[in-house]
Amino acid sequence: MNIGLFGGQFDPFHNGHESIIRGALKSGIIDAVIVIPSARNPFKTGSQVSAAPYRFYMTKNAVEQDFEGENVFVSDVEFMYGGTSYTVTTIKQITKPSYIRTFLGSCGVKQKQAHQNHKYYWLAGSDVLPKFDQWYEPEKILEQAGLLVASRPGDGVDVDEQIARLRKLFGPSADIRSFRTEQVAAASSDIRAEHDLSEVPESVKEFIAAHALYSDEDPLMSVSQKTAEDYYENAIKLYRYLGQKRLLHTLNVGILSARYALRYDTSLCDRALIAGQLHDCAKELDESLQKEMAYRYSGELFTEKKLLHSPAGALFAQEEFGITDPDILDAITYHTTGRGNMSLLEKIVYLADKLEPSRTYADLEKERQTAFTDLDEALRMVAASMKRKFESRGQEMHPLSLDFMSDLGL
Repeated sequence: MNIGLFGGQFDPFHNGHESIIRGALKSGIIDAVIVIPSARNPFKTGSQVSAAPYRFYMTKNAVEQDFEGENVFVSDVEFMYGGTSYTVTTIKQITKPSYIRTFLGSCGVKQKQAHQNHKYYWLAGSDVLPKFDQWYEPEKILEQAGLLVASRPGDGVDVDEQIARLRKLFGPSADIRSFRTEQVAAASSDIRAEHDLSEVPESVKEFIAAHALYSDEDPLMSVSQKTAEDYYENAIKLYRYLGQKRLLHTLNVGILSARYALRYDTSLCDRALIAGQLHDCAKELDESLQKEMAYRYSGELFTEKKLLHSPAGALFAQEEFGITDPDILDAITYHTTGRGNMSLLEKIVYLADKLEPSRTYADLEKERQTAFTDLDEALRMVAASMKRKFESRGQEMHPLSLDFMSDLGL
């Protein structure tokens, strides 16, 4: 097969991206497209770009919905290797026979097709042509794949002239082609800045709303550059350990925790972001491993199955993510039960876990509004609801939770 590789930031994925995919398939030059959301953009890091899992799952949802039954797939290959996501590296990794055959098979491609010797093209808009020779190792890119660019009306690029220039630089055998596609007035930067979602697919609109993305108040702009980069890298690492729903939940809790910190104590913003992000890091580890880790970290304090991930998470954050700050580790440890004399950071993470935007198990609007005006009152509201739930089921609460309730006057 001839396969188009379409890499990008996709922050967010929009109709212009879909136009390139449809145009490339319609050209007849390629038989399939693999969309590759970047993990570590070489030009944008930390607060300059949304965390990689947000962009990956947003793009995957859109492709699965809008290209159902077509040969358009989404790859997480850039999550699988370390270092910057340069195009030349991504092409090298995704075109390895051991990877591409397994990947295509998992996407429903028949074994005979999946095991062919494929020809690859890197897909892009024609605006890349004037600067393609300035990319990292462009000659090696062209050794591994052709370059297939979308020529759109009014894009201001003389495609034929640029292709001739690049062939002169890289040799006449350089496989650089173009195809025509419709012009779609969509730019990710404008969508983020103006909150105009008219040029994004419906699934993307729903995803953005569910996770409160592109808010005017971005706490990543208020933390240190190192913390922002740690958050970004942690998100990629968490992809190995958590499924989609749990991973997006943890990222949401991190962001909301940082927002609460901005409201109540700005000095906690960095720690709140990381504590919230990692609070469930051990949630999907094998139960026996959680039990062993929980015991190592806190002895017999937590023995109930649903609580194991909290102390296990503190140990996992220590050993796997290099967290040494005792305040962050405490916030992770007590985010499920609470405890007496909770610190402000512990209260923030506890509340963010219950109120992050993708939580839809109850009408939480009043609690969410209160959380930004009176943190303790919001805690009372949430804790009272938890207490009623335990009482209705005839279940006893953990002793730490009883101390927490007592502090709140419940």
